[in-house]
This record gives sequence, structure tokens and C-alpha cells, in this order.
Amino acid sequence: MVFTLFKGNSIINFKINFMFLKTFLLLITIFSSSPVFSKNAPDTFADIASKVMPAVVNISTTQFVEERRRRNIPNMPRGGPLDELFRDFFEQFEEGSPGNDSEKEDRPKRRRASSLGSGFIIDSSGLIVTNNHVIDEADEISIVLSDNTILKAEIIGRDPKVDLALLKVDTDKPLPSISWGNSDKMRVGDWSVAIGNPFGIGVTVTAGIISARSRRLNNGSAYDDFIQTDAAINRGNSGGPLINMQGEVIGVNTAIFSPTGASVGIGFASPSNLAKSVIKDLKEYGRTRRGWLGVKIQTVDKDVADSLGLDDASGALVAEVMEDSPAEISGIQSGDVILEFDGKKINEMRELPLIVAETDIDKAVNVKIWRDGKNKVLNVEIGELEEEILSTGGQSSAKKSKSVNNQEIKSLGITVVELNPQIRKKYELPKEVETGLLVLEVNPASDASEKGIRRGAVIVEIQQKEVKTVEDILAHISAARDKKRSNVLLRIQQGNEFRLVPIKIDKE
Repeated sequence: MVFTLFKGNSIINFKINFMFLKTFLLLITIFSSSPVFSKNAPDTFADIASKVMPAVVNISTTQFVEERRRRNIPNMPRGGPLDELFRDFFEQFEEGSPGNDSEKEDRPKRRRASSLGSGFIIDSSGLIVTNNHVIDEADEISIVLSDNTILKAEIIGRDPKVDLALLKVDTDKPLPSISWGNSDKMRVGDWSVAIGNPFGIGVTVTAGIISARSRRLNNGSAYDDFIQTDAAINRGNSGGPLINMQGEVIGVNTAIFSPTGASVGIGFASPSNLAKSVIKDLKEYGRTRRGWLGVKIQTVDKDVADSLGLDDASGALVAEVMEDSPAEISGIQSGDVILEFDGKKINEMRELPLIVAETDIDKAVNVKIWRDGKNKVLNVEIGELEEEILSTGGQSSAKKSKSVNNQEIKSLGITVVELNPQIRKKYELPKEVETGLLVLEVNPASDASEKGIRRGAVIVEIQQKEVKTVEDILAHISAARDKKRSNVLLRIQQGNEFRLVPIKIDKE
């Protein structure tokens, strides 16, 4: 009985396993034949590597650094008896040593500092792309080709803002090169291949996927926009290419996130569409020519959207318009929200500087804005950026006013005084601030305080309308309440900057 029962279970188990195996094999057949699972899933990266590797180069830089040569005098307490004794002894010793010039001061010594990086050839004539930080402050730049040929390189141009540089080597034969791909077509999950010279060990190939797009590293640049990949990138990979499955460059490997200094699967590359535009300018002009609109912008958050009657918290809020800029000429005003630029929707404020910068100089584009509760389209001819313009807030140096004409606006949590010649002189207000209300006090518990409004700021506009009196502010607050809005938008001058601030309206 026991044997029979055991035998029966064995047969049943065998049948179950056999049926499971058949089902498993069937699923594998279905999935492997499915386009979703077979597309862009190569058995090997060897073909791509063999195509691209000849165009990838190692970059070696040398910098000559002068450092002070110090005498090996023991560190004794200054003024003590042993200090003087040891100094006399070591100075006499150095004076008697061969080649010593008997100088009392520390002597400079020239030292060679070297670094390694990567790059790739984009033209058979010898044009090479790399990161700016790879060749920054280098006195000599050497390029090592795939056949170990060493060539001296010169800098054609560089752009520190996007960390790119263009080099040139002289060659008597055409060099292998690779082409730019379209980074905008890359999707999260697509395969990517990184090639470079990690730790100086030689050209190395790693593979992974696109982990994210439009990553910000918060490096302070208005052009902070990266492709993230989990293909292994290490020190020395900087400047090397990130490749798609067609063997095209879709990014320039630039940085990694790592607590150890080695790859943990989070690498960043400058998108090829941005790099291609920059490199084109560096080749033609030796510098980057960027489009210029001439506005300072801020984020459109829910409070800003509410104050302006926008359904969605998207776009770029115009805080200030530069004098004689393309924006001013076209009619863009402070308080406008830029929703679209040249047919491209602005979802976040940070998208606008990138789009404008990549726009051709003198090109006429349509700019869709939100003003006074409705859409409006303006035609703007793009200028050339000469100086980086960023939206910042300043601090006022104004002293506390003792004016008796001050008025409290409880709904905003501030106390103000109307401008007059005496107030303007007392607080040394700039000439361009002709009218407005000077902030004397800010309730620490108010939204105005939380939003950074401080004593000495000048309210020049409310809801995109000029402010001359307290009655102007009160009227707009009342109108906002009638429209069931919770915020009003103030344009303030604080320090040397203008900015727009949405302020919650306290209940009456």
C-alpha cells in the first residue's frame, strides 16, 4: 500500500512537471517571436563595438604647476629657544649643500600634472569631441588613436556651460569617425553603449539602458539637461560617446553619481542634439552662439497659476523683461506666462532657456503667452545671447522707516508706505522704480514672509497692473476674491532684482 501510494504520487508528479515544461516552452516561443520582446535586444554588442571603437580616442593632458619647495625644518613653536637653534642649523646645512643658492625664502619648483579622459572623432580630418573639464587648464593635449598613434591636439573652441570642447589634430591620412544620432528619439528603456578609457586602462565597452531623460544635476547651469544610463561609466570615461544600436552618438558621457567614485549604475551624458549644435558653433565661430529672448523667468507653481487664472501650473513666468531685448520689442511683458515657444510646449520653466538657446539667431518664432486671463501669440525675432541672464532674488539694504504714513494690508501680512521724493531718497531707490509701495514690515507668520518678501522691497505691480496707492492693492485683492482666487501676483523690486511673487490672501 505504501509503495503503491508512493508510486501513484510519482506518476502524478511526473505528469505535472511534463505539463509545466510544455507550457514554459510554449511561452518562451511566443515571447521570443513577439516584436515587443525581440526588438532592440541583440545577442551581442560586438558589431557595434567594432564599428565605433576605431573612432574613440584616449586623451592625455599635461599641466605645468609651480609649487613652493619648503625646507625640511622641524615644526617648532615660534619664538622658542629650540625654534631659533634648529632654524640656524638647517639654514647652515642648506647653504653648504651642493647647488643651493642660499636663499632664505621657499623656492618654486615646476611640476607636471597629468590627467586622462576620452573623446571621439566626428570628422576624418581630425576633429575630436570631448568634455571641457577633460582639457581645462591643460598646457599640452595628446591624442592616442586606436592604433596607438600619438598626436598633439589644439583647442578649436570650448563651452564650459555645457562642458563640451572641440579639438583638432593634424593627420596625413583620413581618420575613422562616427556620426551624430538623434537623442530626442531615445526612450527610457532603450539600449545604450558607453565607450571610453576608464582609469586609463584603455578603450572599454559597457552596455546598459537609458534609465531616464532630462535629468538635472543642479550644477547651476541654465542648460542642465542629461541622459541617464546604467551602462558602466567611470573616471576616465568623460568625453567618450554614448552609442545607440545603430552605432550613432546619442550622448557625450560627462558625469556619474557615486558615493565611492566608481560606477554604481548611474551615469550622465549630454544629449547629442544639444552637443551637435554646440560643436557646430565651436567649429564655425570658435565659441557658442546662443539664442536670446531677454527675459528673467520664474516657476509657475499652483499659487501662481491660481493668481493668474491658469488651469495648469505649467509654463515660464516672466519676472522681468530686459531693455531693448527681443522680448521687449515683441511686446512680452512682466507677468506674462510663456506657454509655447516656436511650437514647443513649455511644461516647466527650465525647458525655456534650453529651447531658446538652441534657436537660430535672427529666426522669427511664435511665442504663445497667457495674459489677462487669455492666450495671445506674439512674433519674436531671436537675438544672440552675450551674457548669461538668470532669475535671482536680491537682498535690500534699506533701513527701517519711521514714516507715520504707513498702512497695514492685513490680508497680505505687510505694512507699506507710498513712494514720495523723501522716501526714494531715504532708501536710495533706483531711478527705474518710479512708483510703488515700499514694504516697511512683514508679518513673520504671513505667506509674504515665507515667500521671501523683506523690509525694503518695493511693490511695483499687482496682477500685472501698476501700483501707485494702497487703494490699488486693495481693489485688486477684492477683485481676486470675487473671482474665487486664493492668491494675488505681486511684482516686487528687491535689491537689484525684479521678481514675481504669488501671495495668499488671508481671510477677511
